[in-house]
Amino acid sequence: MNTAAAQHQSVKPLTGWRVLVPRGGPWGDGVAATLRRQGATPVIAPLINFAPTNDQAALEQSLADLAAGRFDWLTVTSATTVDVLYAYRAVVPASTKIAAVGETTAAALLAVGYHVDLVPDRDNSAAGMAEQMISLEPQPRDILTLRSEIAKPVLTRMLTDAGHRVRSVVAYRTVGVPVTDRIAEDVRSGRINAILVTSGSVAEQVHEQFAHIPATTLIAAIGPRTAKDARRAGLDVDVVAEAQTVDALIDAVAKFSLPHAADEFAPRTGALPRLGMDTRG
Repeated sequence: MNTAAAQHQSVKPLTGWRVLVPRGGPWGDGVAATLRRQGATPVIAPLINFAPTNDQAALEQSLADLAAGRFDWLTVTSATTVDVLYAYRAVVPASTKIAAVGETTAAALLAVGYHVDLVPDRDNSAAGMAEQMISLEPQPRDILTLRSEIAKPVLTRMLTDAGHRVRSVVAYRTVGVPVTDRIAEDVRSGRINAILVTSGSVAEQVHEQFAHIPATTLIAAIGPRTAKDARRAGLDVDVVAEAQTVDALIDAVAKFSLPHAADEFAPRTGALPRLGMDTRG
């Protein structure tokens, strides 16, 4: 093998890319590490965070009951719920099974030391999770569902209708986190090559905080449901991951070629051509 061929094969698929990671914490750090392994430069810029629930007493009592082993199942429908569990140092006994709505939420749980017993096989949604739990548990069970203030009660309703004893508790309110002026300028100028959109709440903040996103900036959604939410929020989605996982999302981005190779600190002038699909074999 000649030197040129060896160098070509050693180039990582995302070399030269600067990718905005919209969440911090252990999950964001894990995504950043995966991006670095692919050659990209991650830019961690948390766009959302959780604010305390308006019913703190109900949440604290439920977490105490959870630690005491009073629930057969805990359902977790977002990575933000994992942030709440971690912030409260919530204890989940080994006897309590945990259902995560998708691979992203499951990865967030594992990253902070919780176990995961169920991830829906097909439909990564509250309804999909409810259907699978109902099929697994024909007998009534005690279930704790933690949710955001704005979440629809689909999961609670389906599980209750199936005969389970469900305690539904608002765990947090979602709030936007303003990015720094530097990151806002990097997005506006095109120095951010891709933005990962991992939830409807993130999509809303991307649209609200970045008034101008260049056509060359790739908008990548983690799955069809998030893509739908992103389009509803006003974003032009360029690529949708085939599976609702971080690896699938990053692989989807890697199918595109970097539209330019300018130094990230160099001034930019003029328009750049639209991103195109990578045709490398």
